[in-house]
Parts: sequence; C-alpha cells; structure tokens
Amino acid sequence: MPELPEVETYVRDLEPELSGRSVIGASVQWDRTIAAPSVGEFLARIAGQRFVDFDRRGKYMLLGMERDGNRGDTLIIHLRMTGEVHIYPLDEAIKMKDKHTHVVLILDDGRHMHYRDQRKFGRLWLVDDPAQVLARLGPEPLGEGFTVDGFAHSLAKRTAAIKGLLLNQSIVAGVGNIYADEALFLASIHPLRSGSSLKPAELDRLIESIRVVLMRGIEMKGSSLQNYIRLDGMKGNFQEEHKVFRRTGQPCITCGTLVERIVVTQRSTHFCPTCQVMK
Repeated sequence: MPELPEVETYVRDLEPELSGRSVIGASVQWDRTIAAPSVGEFLARIAGQRFVDFDRRGKYMLLGMERDGNRGDTLIIHLRMTGEVHIYPLDEAIKMKDKHTHVVLILDDGRHMHYRDQRKFGRLWLVDDPAQVLARLGPEPLGEGFTVDGFAHSLAKRTAAIKGLLLNQSIVAGVGNIYADEALFLASIHPLRSGSSLKPAELDRLIESIRVVLMRGIEMKGSSLQNYIRLDGMKGNFQEEHKVFRRTGQPCITCGTLVERIVVTQRSTHFCPTCQVMK
C-alpha cells in the first residue's frame, strides 16, 4: 500500500504535469471509486476546473482547483492498496485504458489522466472543504505538530503494540507497514512494546527515526515491492535500502542476527530480536 513517501512522490510528479491544466471532461467506469459527491455531480462539477494547488495530507493527495479565477474544489485521491495515477497523450491513453481504469479526466491539452486500481479499494473525493475527509487524521510526521508531548499524550494508557499504533492514522498520519518497521528498527524499539511503556527519550528517538526513514523514502521516490509505480511508470528505489522489512531470515545489517517476522494487528512485521529487545 502506498504510504507517505509514495504519495508525496506522486504529488511532486503531478504538479509540473497538471499545474494550470483544466479538466474539460471526465468519465467514471466504476461508480464506487467516487466516494463523494455522486458520480453525476462529480462529472458535472469537475468539468471546467483548473488545477492550481498540489499538496498531501497523510496518505491522501490533495489537488486544489479553481474555476474562472475563483476557488474551486479539491480533488482528493487515496490510492489504498493498488491505486495508480498516470497521464497519457490521447493515442497512448486509448491503448492503456483497460478494465482496471476506473476514472478518466480529459485535460485541455488533449492528454488523459487515468486513475487505475486493480483491487478497487482506492477512492476519489471532489469537495469544497477537504476537512470533511481529513478531519480525523493525526499530525503530519514531518511537520512541527508531531511532538514528543503530543505523541506521549496519544499513547498514554494504550496497551496495544507500538507497531499497530503507528499504523493508526489518527495518531500519526501517513505511516504504514513498511516505514513503521523501518523506523522501529532505527529507533531500536521492539514492535510489540506497548505504546504506554515508551519513555520520553524513546519517543523522541522514534519520532526522529520516523522522520529519517520517511525523508529517505521520499528522496528514493518510494518503495516498489508489488503494486506501486510512479506517474511515469518507473519504480521507486527505497526497497533497496530496507533494513528489516521483508528481510525475514536475512542477517541484520547491524549485528548479524537473523531478521524475524511476526504478525501484529494482522500485518507482517519485521524486526531484529537483538537490536530491538523486548523490555
């Protein structure tokens, strides 16, 4: 599932391609892809709007639009497990459209923007206020609002495993399975430690580790392991630097102990039993 670095990569790649471009038409092949408004209203509202702002919140892409110089809607895209966004010239777009292409936006320069999703879990919203979709998200891990005090408050009295808590988007937005494993390894914290057991110094170390792995993930254009590919069809490269994720049975790069795999909140979790001791 694309996480913060992959979504950030998409947003950065989309900006030069879409900035100033208007949508002159659209089609929807699978209605449930559009979470809000209705498909009919989505098609009517998005036509004539121009892309002007590009941002991200957690794992959500935020593409701000305007109409006739006035503020318009925000197109919000959540890729979930297998969502992809691509932009093609008309002749290529016709060839690339298949049964997994659920939404097509026709741009004023003749190109087509495809939203493709094999598993159909991703969703699009067209809203005048993004808060109605994003209000429950926790702080951005790369922002100033992600602090030790705030993190400690969110984890207080939480007996669940810290690995699972990092996947809770109301605690911290954008961290998923890959980057949680990598951050916990860098911070030398066992994934089964309860949230409330972490001391301020450990929380400080974990916050810094989360930021380090996320920023490196962005630098490397994300992790391509199964489904994630970039706007231009190329893969990300951060998987080449994974320290524990999907390295079960391989020696830890720090101590040589074999990396182990367990399941936490139904998610595969990878760690070094020597570097990440259960305290």
